[in-house]
Amino acid sequence: MAVVELTKANFKETIEKNELVIVDFWAPWCDPCLTFSETFKQVAENHPDIVFGMVNTETDNEIAEYFNVEKIPGILVVREQAGLLAQVGELGAPALEEIIKWARDYDMSTVHEYYAGQQKG
Repeated sequence: MAVVELTKANFKETIEKNELVIVDFWAPWCDPCLTFSETFKQVAENHPDIVFGMVNTETDNEIAEYFNVEKIPGILVVREQAGLLAQVGELGAPALEEIIKWARDYDMSTVHEYYAGQQKG
């Protein structure tokens, strides 16, 4: 799957309709962001079952503000609509692959229990 541009118009729907989404927060003036974006796109090619999305913090700053993104580049890993990991800084492909493996293997039982408790209360 190609990397998608996430905006205010499609962010919520993308998170709700996909099991695993990895979000790259970036800006066009940020040189480390541009370098990491290439890595992000290359790694995305290895995982067609995952949605890889990019949020331009200049044009969609509401999303960045909602997630308290203060430094870029940064990624957010969302599985089953739950934010599992926020990572700031440029990553190499091996590190991003490890994060993906961790996210796939993450035991979601505590997350499910939390949401079940929220629905009861």
